[in-house]
Amino acid sequence: MTLAAAIDPGPIGSIKIAPSVLAADFGALAEAVARVTPGSDWLHVDVMDGHFVPNISLGPPVVSSLRRHTDLYLDCHLMITDPGEYLEAFARAGAQGVTVHVEVDDVEHVLAEARALGLRVGLAANPDSPFEALDPFLEAVDLVLLMTVFPGFGGQSFMPEVLPKITQVSRAINDRGLTAEIEVDGGIDVSTAPIVVAAGARVLVAGSAIFGAADPLQAATELRRAAQPD
Repeated sequence: MTLAAAIDPGPIGSIKIAPSVLAADFGALAEAVARVTPGSDWLHVDVMDGHFVPNISLGPPVVSSLRRHTDLYLDCHLMITDPGEYLEAFARAGAQGVTVHVEVDDVEHVLAEARALGLRVGLAANPDSPFEALDPFLEAVDLVLLMTVFPGFGGQSFMPEVLPKITQVSRAINDRGLTAEIEVDGGIDVSTAPIVVAAGARVLVAGSAIFGAADPLQAATELRRAAQPD
């Protein structure tokens, strides 16, 4: 059963900018998204249930609303205790990709369910989860999301101690000839973007650095410029 809409996520290996709508003005969300679209590749949608992380954000109805106002690839990060219960709802709402956490139960089954729905599949790891937790699943995913803050709240400072794990994941993907992309989320701005790209990241999630700027489109453009490898 395939439910996810077919929107091209873009070429593998290219630098992708994914503004996090969690930091946008929800009173004018469509306008905020339209403003950053020319400088963006994906939209990152943080979904929090108040259990897996200590905050509550948004769910399938907001994704459905976003889908009506944008043609960007919707990258949904499910920071929830039981993601399998909601995969179909997100696929029906218009998500193209879902990322679940390696720290939840029955990860292998959840990844397979997401794939069966036609979703691109990602696996996330908190800063204190080791490379070894991700390693068995690298062949099964399209995306590895390495959190560079502890998830739950926006505006946190980048944790440089995650950099060696980014390098480990990048090396494993390259050594095995895999195509999974590495995404980073947390404290990403023009100063940290070059560092994570050098370590192997290619998808950069930024919330406050983009939507908190006076000119969000210019901020997204400057982030892309800073992230381009020499």
